[in-house]
Amino acid sequence: MSNPVVSIVTNKGRFRFELYTEKAPITAANFIGLAESGFYDGLTFHRYEPGFVIQGGDPQGDGTGGSEKTIQLEIHPDLRHVEGAVGMARSQDPNSASCQFYVTLAPAHFLDESYAVFGKVTEGMDVVRSLRAGDRMEKVTIER
Repeated sequence: MSNPVVSIVTNKGRFRFELYTEKAPITAANFIGLAESGFYDGLTFHRYEPGFVIQGGDPQGDGTGGSEKTIQLEIHPDLRHVEGAVGMARSQDPNSASCQFYVTLAPAHFLDESYAVFGKVTEGMDVVRSLRAGDRMEKVTIER
């Protein structure tokens, strides 16, 4: 059975990423539940760090918001912060991830073992590279 794929249609185009449901089941299930409820539709990418990450999924739009629940930090030794890795943002509390996620624009191995990687971009990395703070997620869907 293949992993589900997330499709994110943005105002700059579409990108897709594979979810690692076997190696990051808690994090992937949390993302799937939020996406299927329509939580991400219309939200923005609020953070862009050149050569590092684009981050979004905050209902407040400023990096301070979350969903109604948090999940525990889920690290798998095979999942690393390579270019195009999709990970969960969190506060200083390792078990505070909620809904905000990021895509790495270059390898960021200093995040390994501290932040949960739960997917990787498989299509549209050029779209990801073009995103900036304020760009919008128009529709987020799960392809099974």
